Amino acid sequence: MEHPQPTWRVLFVCMGNICRSPTAEGAFRKIANNQAPELLVKIDSAGTHAYHVGQSPDPRSCAAAKLRCVDISDQRGRQITTEDFRVFDLVLAMDQINYETLIAMCPVEHHKRIKLFMDFAPALGHKEVPDPYFGDGDGFEQVLDLIEAASLGLLAYIKSSLPSDA
Repeated sequence: MEHPQPTWRVLFVCMGNICRSPTAEGAFRKIANNQAPELLVKIDSAGTHAYHVGQSPDPRSCAAAKLRCVDISDQRGRQITTEDFRVFDLVLAMDQINYETLIAMCPVEHHKRIKLFMDFAPALGHKEVPDPYFGDGDGFEQVLDLIEAASLGLLAYIKSSLPSDA
């Protein structure tokens, strides 16, 4: 009897959930679907703050993502909940400030689930995905470069964490 692979649940988190985290959600979904379609992965995003609840991602994020065949236009901003820390296997912060905010919000027993997303791309030498919101358009391209690299590392981590069928 064949057993289905365990479902991984990954939540990407930035401050407002309209730039970095929806971009990470969309980019990781595309990479996972293309490179490991057999994996059962639940992918979502949220913000540590309620600034943009219910809003679409920033138009500049949507435009940059679309240039890489990633459609994030249907996503809507939401704020992280206490339940998310229980439900998601990994809660990935885009930067140190949001990491610290998540640790402060999270029940202690789930702290190990919170990580910096860029830890999955150590060769790049970036600890954070910079917030492109107040910058010009090229910041959104840099965000995608970093997110795509970290997404590949994240996918490799998930695949290596699954039990082997041997």
